[in-house]
Amino acid sequence: MADQGPIVSGIAGRYASALFDLAEDAKATDVVGKDLGRFLALLEGSEDLQRLVKNPVFTADEQVKAVTALADTAKIGGLAGNFIKLVASKRRLFAIEGMIKAFNALVDAKNGVVAAEVTVPAELSDKNRVAVLDAIKGVTGGQTVALTTKVDPSIIGGLIVKVGSRMVDASLKTKLNSMKLAMKEVG
Repeated sequence: MADQGPIVSGIAGRYASALFDLAEDAKATDVVGKDLGRFLALLEGSEDLQRLVKNPVFTADEQVKAVTALADTAKIGGLAGNFIKLVASKRRLFAIEGMIKAFNALVDAKNGVVAAEVTVPAELSDKNRVAVLDAIKGVTGGQTVALTTKVDPSIIGGLIVKVGSRMVDASLKTKLNSMKLAMKEVG
């Protein structure tokens, strides 16, 4: 059975798939991805915009006017701009973040890029980042890897690696918890 690519489901997946198909037909996946990335950065950087997106008190017209003005200011046009306005008009703006992430997953799958997330107790040095990337590439058959790093001091040491649906937890916190459970069973 052939690889079907990433699984995108629900509202976010349906909208992302439709946008991806339109972008593919227009040969504009990169442009749409960059525009959506700019909108996502604006969303993540503004509490007011997050409130507009997530608060059901705002009407569809108010949301459309606001995102239209924002898209014009940020020079987000074409398919991405129309998509954001459509999502607002359909009162689905609360799911825009998931839609953008699902779209990016579809683009990555098309380009043969594997998304990986590494959780570490402290920032990785350049040398360690390269070593982690090389290890993940070895597991994925040499595919290009898009690595995101999360810092979580509570894991104490080691790391947690997620690649697709697979996860390897080699954190000191998990190992200590396992030892604690084993000691309880013995004593």
